[in-house]
Amino acid sequence: MCRNIKTLFNFDPPVTEEEVRAASLQFVRKISGFNKPSKANEAAFIAAIDDIAAISMGLLTSLETTALPKNREEEAAKARERGLARFGD
Repeated sequence: MCRNIKTLFNFDPPVTEEEVRAASLQFVRKISGFNKPSKANEAAFIAAIDDIAAISMGLLTSLETTALPKNREEEAAKARERGLARFGD
């Protein structure tokens, strides 16, 4: 799993299209092995990002939960703490 792809479900405020697109870009980069595709592969790369973003947004908007929404700042602080514990300064 790519560590740069973050959980996007059940946050307040809700996920944005930009966040979903960024996660989709990271996913396509990971599975393709390209950070930036060649001109020959650029159209396929962008189409894959668009498709995955659309499917992901559809998934996120259709999911249901009874849990309270998570706070972005609190979750970011927890992630920083985990990173410090794992990697130090």
